[in-house]
Amino acid sequence: MEELVRFIVGELVDNKDSFTVESQVEDGITVINIIAEKEEIGKIIGKQGRIAKAIRTIVKAGCGKDSKKVSVEIIEK
Repeated sequence: MEELVRFIVGELVDNKDSFTVESQVEDGITVINIIAEKEEIGKIIGKQGRIAKAIRTIVKAGCGKDSKKVSVEIIEK
């Protein structure tokens, strides 16, 4: 899932070196952190959070049959 998120975000931002994607497991929930610079955050979130919602939906759909809980967080550098 981390690679999928990295690909999607890479296509959204202008500078592909301006963000990193990390994942960690906390209490049985996989947390995928998108850490980006302030200028790129708006492009990742989108108007009214539509792009961020779409990213979360894609990730949850990808993990659907595995019954894993996944959370996507967007963090400013």
